[in-house]
Amino acid sequence: MDSILVTDLCKSLGDFTLDHVSFRVPQGRIVGFIGENGAGKSTTINLILDELSPDAGKIEVLGKNNSRCSVRNDVGVVFDECNFHDVFNAKIVGKILSGIFSAWNNELYYGYLKKFKIPEKKPIGSFSKGMKMKLSIICALAHSPKLLILDEATTGLDPVVRDEILDLFLDFIQDESHAIFFSSHITSDIQKIADYVILLHQGKVIFEEQKDDLVYHYGILKCRRSDFPFLSPDDYLISRQTTTGIECLVKDKELVKRKYKNMIVDNATLEDIMLFYIKGGKSCED
Repeated sequence: MDSILVTDLCKSLGDFTLDHVSFRVPQGRIVGFIGENGAGKSTTINLILDELSPDAGKIEVLGKNNSRCSVRNDVGVVFDECNFHDVFNAKIVGKILSGIFSAWNNELYYGYLKKFKIPEKKPIGSFSKGMKMKLSIICALAHSPKLLILDEATTGLDPVVRDEILDLFLDFIQDESHAIFFSSHITSDIQKIADYVILLHQGKVIFEEQKDDLVYHYGILKCRRSDFPFLSPDDYLISRQTTTGIECLVKDKELVKRKYKNMIVDNATLEDIMLFYIKGGKSCED
């Protein structure tokens, strides 16, 4: 079963249009959702969470219509800001949420507080950003959801805290009935833990690929301008000019290395691949 299934989703908001977006989040997997500011990631998440109504298309969450009532207990949501009032403490938050979620697990909640050294009675306003994000994630996990939806949940955190939080997500996904949909500008976090990656650009899905295929097979070919005409358009996806020559994004770096032995082919990170598509260049189809 797919934890999220989005089909031909459309939404217009002012000058922006989400244009026939389709993708899936398989059960038991982490799916990274990347793209530039304004690409439509938060709009897509708000549509999935039934905070916005689509103009067209279909959204299923855990095999059901995505209405908040039908899936509320089974979905944990974390945004980039902690939304609890500064005067509250973790104990008060737990009492409030236990009255909202029928599956709330106090033992799990207080176990996570202890594990991540979150004080029960200290005002949330005195917490560091890392502590606030840990509390938000703990709250999302404490009602035993089957699906986590994360919108910039690691933004602004130091590397140590981010690493702790990513480990928490990996623990969550050990249950194969669980899934995570993880939107982030920090592509290194996505590269570390995701199974699949979706790139959204200007309201359209550019690709939906297995993460390992992207980081192990894609590459960046570098050549002089005088050598570029000798490249076959079938061997690269996008090209761009640099101050020193031409760079091309290639889908099969080992094949390209064998074919063009005198040219440099470097590994491509997820960020490299995203920037090729977002910052532009010339497609081999142009």
